[in-house]
Amino acid sequence: MNRQPFGRPPRWWSPKPSYLWMQLWRPLRRYHQLRRERIVEISVQGLDYVRRAIEQGHGVLITPNHPGHGDCYLVWEALVRLRRRCYVMTAWQVFEAAKPFERLVYRQHGCFSVNREGNDLQAFRQAVRVLQETSYPLVIFPEGEVYHLNERVTPFREGTAAIVSAAVKRSGRPVTCIPCALKYQYVTDPTPELIEVMNQLEQRLYWRPRPDLPLADRIYRVAEGIMRLKELEYLGTSSDAPLPERVHNLSDEILKRLERHYDMPSRRLTIPERVKELRHQAIQRRSDLPPDHPDQEKISQHLEDLFFVVQLFSYPGDYVAERPTIERMAETIDKFEEDFLGEPTARVRGERRGSVTFGQPIVVHSAGDRRAIRTLTQTLERRVQSLLDDDTMTRADRISA
Repeated sequence: MNRQPFGRPPRWWSPKPSYLWMQLWRPLRRYHQLRRERIVEISVQGLDYVRRAIEQGHGVLITPNHPGHGDCYLVWEALVRLRRRCYVMTAWQVFEAAKPFERLVYRQHGCFSVNREGNDLQAFRQAVRVLQETSYPLVIFPEGEVYHLNERVTPFREGTAAIVSAAVKRSGRPVTCIPCALKYQYVTDPTPELIEVMNQLEQRLYWRPRPDLPLADRIYRVAEGIMRLKELEYLGTSSDAPLPERVHNLSDEILKRLERHYDMPSRRLTIPERVKELRHQAIQRRSDLPPDHPDQEKISQHLEDLFFVVQLFSYPGDYVAERPTIERMAETIDKFEEDFLGEPTARVRGERRGSVTFGQPIVVHSAGDRRAIRTLTQTLERRVQSLLDDDTMTRADRISA
């Protein structure tokens, strides 16, 4: 996974959405789409769902999964066809790492920053205002992280549904929530380059490379080796349980230790939610201490442990075994390259096509309580997963890059 700075954002970046600028920047988007992400085709299905919601005057929320770094190109290429500007909630770290020119381009595409590790009231109010006062699409990625899981959704965070509820309560008009599935498929074979990365990984573990083995077997050998090393580091012993169980147990043990340290009550939350709460506590405590305080180093170690838990969470343990496609193997090796070879961002090793599929909308007519927010979150999550499970890609609505 990509390393990002975790702390208090230096400022809030507001949106400056412009459909004209989205059109003018289209050649630049396509250049980076081809050069950086090697996306040569984009198909769009179900865009009429979005059009109808706009025509009805509803607030319009789009909730895609977040499988890769090329997702913005897929979403913008789909939405530019609506001839409407849009808004996109974007992690503040994206703005922080960007050059001033890039920040301007993001803002002209409707991006505004959010601090996902804290209670970002400015971002919350901006999102509510869009749904409350306009019919421009608002895009929020409810997973909150790029997990490199092209065919599997991770738990959606409830903040997205809370924004919907607040907008309906304040405006009294419906909000249409549209599930959206983003997916990639290789059109050229990346296997030779993936094999080379596996050679490097095995050598990093002081193993002899095994090009004679199937690629999926090599992936699980490396995963097993790394898992045992991390279990020994954190637990002092390793397990022979199935890999998914070991991933969960190690993550849970690290989080329990930190929850005890920060005196946080044990609650039935998902691992990403527990990580978010602990990060918030650690960042808050670090900000309250002088820079030279001896606990600063310990808090930095805690943040590093939390980043490792997120890394672990991105490896379900059965993803390749369930369906050993070239896409699933490539995604896993990409994560190995970032997590264990230290590459800031894995290089895409083959030309790909991307698909954007909008699904059956959910119209929210009234504000809900906590249970209703949870139900909406789970429904959106299930519908996005259902769209991902449908492998059909019609060529009728395909856009050539």
